Amino acid sequence: MKLKVVKPDESVVPESFGHVSVMSREVVEALMLRPGMLVVDCTLGLGGHSLIMGGLIGPKGRLVGIDQDDQAIAAAKARLSEFPGRLDIVKSNFRRLAEVLDGLEIKAVDAILFDLGVSSIQLDDASRGFSFRRDGPLDMRMDSGAPVSAFEIVNTFAEEELARVLWQYGEERFSRRIARNIVKARAASAIDTTAELANIILRSLPYKHSRDGAHPATRSFQGIRIAVNQELAALEAVLATAFSRLKVHGRMCVISFHSLEDRIVKDQFRALALSGQAMVLTKKPLRPAPEEEQANPRSRSARLRALERIL
Repeated sequence: MKLKVVKPDESVVPESFGHVSVMSREVVEALMLRPGMLVVDCTLGLGGHSLIMGGLIGPKGRLVGIDQDDQAIAAAKARLSEFPGRLDIVKSNFRRLAEVLDGLEIKAVDAILFDLGVSSIQLDDASRGFSFRRDGPLDMRMDSGAPVSAFEIVNTFAEEELARVLWQYGEERFSRRIARNIVKARAASAIDTTAELANIILRSLPYKHSRDGAHPATRSFQGIRIAVNQELAALEAVLATAFSRLKVHGRMCVISFHSLEDRIVKDQFRALALSGQAMVLTKKPLRPAPEEEQANPRSRSARLRALERIL
């Protein structure tokens, strides 16, 4: 079944807060949002998708937003303050979705959204340490209370383990060389900042690879961030749980931003379809429209997959 992307009412597609939610129109169509629905946004972020969904489910609807980032939750609460229906915002990692819903006495829902990856509020704040383009402390924790930061990984992991993180999670082909140079550099003094780490990575790569295409630190930073936040493990753990909480004919939509996430989603959706419990709505992942990619360059790597529960 091919999704036909329709344009929702512009009044519920805001461009405020300096943040544009990725593939909003495709999300609306994939989830078939209607008044009175009970919807879960498992990656609340700044509340952009939730604001749109809240406008569509209306005063009789109920919206649950989950996020582990205190800054994002504060911004989302302000953004969603006029939501007319019932709104529950919970600080949690989405891997604890079942616990969150049980705590709210919710057994089944109509629609679930995951918008994976790093939010604008995290990337744009140098003090969070997510971006190699802004010098800041090596942190990268989505939950600032989490015990392990990028600093611990970069400064304490053995060389072999560092190389594994960069290769497995960042798909960095020069992972061993980068890991070796990180270990050498930290022997002299701790690596404290994103700029220090980015410079080590840059010096580790052959010249032609360090000056061509994406920023040379992109893959390594991705790998370390995924390890810090255990993102792939959380995604693998939650998808089956999320599906089990869908009502019959309920829908789930996942937006991923790199091949590792997308592969997990594709494989689990396929397994659910083969079991006869679900219908995959996206034979191939949907991509942002060219005009969205032009207006919002961060959307370029987005992939959207959706399914419907049929049993």
